[in-house]
Amino acid sequence: QVQLVESGGGFVQAGGSLRLSCAASGRIFVISAMGWYRQAPGKQRELVATISRGDSTTYADSVKGRFIISRDSGKNTVHLQMDSLKFEDTAVYYCHTNPYGVDYWGKGTLVTVSS
Repeated sequence: QVQLVESGGGFVQAGGSLRLSCAASGRIFVISAMGWYRQAPGKQRELVATISRGDSTTYADSVKGRFIISRDSGKNTVHLQMDSLKFEDTAVYYCHTNPYGVDYWGKGTLVTVSS
């Protein structure tokens, strides 16, 4: 089992910044890639960014140039630095990993951006 706990959500004005963190525990030795997804009210959950064990990253087009995903040297904590936030970034943000094809999700952290 893997447990994921997100933190760092909150309320921010458009143009502001927030930094999300996700701490992994449990069978963390099986974790390779980690990622962030988000789900806005009335919309499907969407991929925001991923980072591999080797620190290769991918981003949704909507956040490229504004968000940066990173992980600590111990590989057990992943961060999402979000700059130049927009109203449309408002969503619940979820941490995710998929070791050996098994999906693990955190409970999510709410990010609210005022226009």
